[in-house]
Amino acid sequence: MSNRALEVVEFLLTAHLYSENRDLDENDLPPRYRRVFWTEPSDDDEDDGPNVVGIERPLVVTDSVARKATGVEHPWESISDLLFTQREEFSGRISLTQPEMAIEWFLDRADRERLETNPTVAAAVEGREGVDVTHAEALEHTRPIHADRVWIDSLLEEYFDEDEDGEMLDLVQVRAPEEIEMTLNDLVLTGDQEGEIHKLMQAIEHREYLAEIGLREIGKILFVGPPGTGKTTVSRALAHELGLPFVEVKLSMITSQYLGETAKNVEKTFEVAKRLSPCILFIDEFDSVAKTRRSDEHAALKRAVNTLLKSIDDISLIRDEVILIGATNHPDQLDAAAWRRFDEIVNFPKPDSQMRSDILRIITRRMDIDDFDPDAVADLTEGLTGSDLRMVLREAVLEALTEDRMTLTQQDIVEAVEDFEERDNLKNMDMMSDGEQLVAGNGGDDEHSHDHDHDHDH
Repeated sequence: MSNRALEVVEFLLTAHLYSENRDLDENDLPPRYRRVFWTEPSDDDEDDGPNVVGIERPLVVTDSVARKATGVEHPWESISDLLFTQREEFSGRISLTQPEMAIEWFLDRADRERLETNPTVAAAVEGREGVDVTHAEALEHTRPIHADRVWIDSLLEEYFDEDEDGEMLDLVQVRAPEEIEMTLNDLVLTGDQEGEIHKLMQAIEHREYLAEIGLREIGKILFVGPPGTGKTTVSRALAHELGLPFVEVKLSMITSQYLGETAKNVEKTFEVAKRLSPCILFIDEFDSVAKTRRSDEHAALKRAVNTLLKSIDDISLIRDEVILIGATNHPDQLDAAAWRRFDEIVNFPKPDSQMRSDILRIITRRMDIDDFDPDAVADLTEGLTGSDLRMVLREAVLEALTEDRMTLTQQDIVEAVEDFEERDNLKNMDMMSDGEQLVAGNGGDDEHSHDHDHDHDH
């Protein structure tokens, strides 16, 4: 029997068992099934009762629904010869005629991994002979509903009005964990960074204990370091690792003088995080707080910054289940009022030679490179960040593609490093000389350098 049949039978079985067992909720459905059964708010008359948002029983399976959930092109064809399945010609509904036979058939063919990622089925078969997966174990292996994109979008629509809150929502970017591709395993961290992340994960797991002993001011972290050292990337990867929504806001945009009700926008940003909790609230460019506090800016902006600091004081990992991560490239611009809001400070330095070598190994692990020597490249790239190294490899790949090559050489990467440093120098150059703008062809005989200036202006 094909794996396609196993996929479709599992889906039919899950739909049947979930519809029958009212003790189960959305968290018991695998995420790949939740999204196809999710009901959006409707515009029907209010007389029909409250709009259903979420997953409504019974779960009805048709060919198109099964195709979307399983990826099997012709779901009914893959199971039509099984004795316990049927298809209604008029409605197109596919269902089980003998659920117990379907369970036995499924258990004979499903491996442990499949069972421990489906709490609905695990709840039905727990304790049977030969079954060593419990419902609780399956729940632990299944991403909760609050991490799904459909849940996030529905909640935002429910609590925030597009017209009234549109300005604020434009400043806040919410990512579901499933949308974050980078994981902690894809990153090279310092020992300090690893230690702080481990402490944070322990705090999340034991937050009830922390509340009992009175440690409530915890879970507010400031990431400090130059651009490109991974402050945002690590925060997002942590959201992926923990299965939490990631609420990202650039503080410089919220405190922009061109916005209207700035203080209200700040308050609503924190309200978004509380509604989506448990989640990570990431506030970038935190140094803009101190700049605004020291300046002679409009009084409305100063109110907004005071609102921000008060909101940080009021939010809590223990009470609100919100992890707050601030990030700054300019720690020297933070004042004492900003510093004392955070219980942990994590340094993000530029990577040393060994870290650069490790980063290069991770970036290139799916690339084909002849005679690749990451240690030699690391020695050539002192002062470059992880973000810089990714740009170097991107340029090396694109340069090779211009020659119809998908296999790189060590020389390709060395040349890409030289090109990157040249572009970096141009970026820092004073582009005006004696009142005249520099143009290609002026100021030197090295035509090669002008070619690279053009090539890398992407």
